[in-house]
Amino acid sequence: MVAPHSDDPAFCEELLSGLKAEARRLVLARRADCDPTLGAQLVERLLAEAPPPPGALVAGFWPMGQEIDIKPLLRALEARGHALALPVTPRRGQPLVFRRWRFGAPLARGPMGTSQPAEGETVTPDWLLVPLLAFDRTGRRLGYGGGYYDRTLAALPGAEAVGVGYAAQELDQVPAGPLDWRLRLVVTEREVVRCEA
Repeated sequence: MVAPHSDDPAFCEELLSGLKAEARRLVLARRADCDPTLGAQLVERLLAEAPPPPGALVAGFWPMGQEIDIKPLLRALEARGHALALPVTPRRGQPLVFRRWRFGAPLARGPMGTSQPAEGETVTPDWLLVPLLAFDRTGRRLGYGGGYYDRTLAALPGAEAVGVGYAAQELDQVPAGPLDWRLRLVVTEREVVRCEA
């Protein structure tokens, strides 16, 4: 995992918030035209070029709305012997909590349209698949604005985080502040992007 965006020029909070809102609008419009089933192509890309190490506990997420469907990738990782976990969204301002999960185990409705394990042991993942709204080639990631993954990645300094999304979600430059964490890798239906900080 890469350190936060401490090298980015300082933006005032109001300007940064406006830049992020504009980027979100742009990418949400792009994403609306994407086919979630392109997620099946993530399996070959990721497992051939940047698989998790053997025995890694992998945290994924249950896709919602027009997010790329990572369920085929999660199934392939489970078939390779990786234990899986999914996030449980806590109250705002807290990092995510992860519960061990496997296909066939029940899911419950979480806040903001999420699905999360209905039960299960709380675990600390070694390797995370991270949803995103936008990314750039330096590893900047834009999420939905709650800061959950930024706080989570800050609390898991030894874990590997891989962004997951459509190629259409790439921007030339994602607006980022000092608390936004970079990703080292992003996988899309087209490629594995090795980000250069």
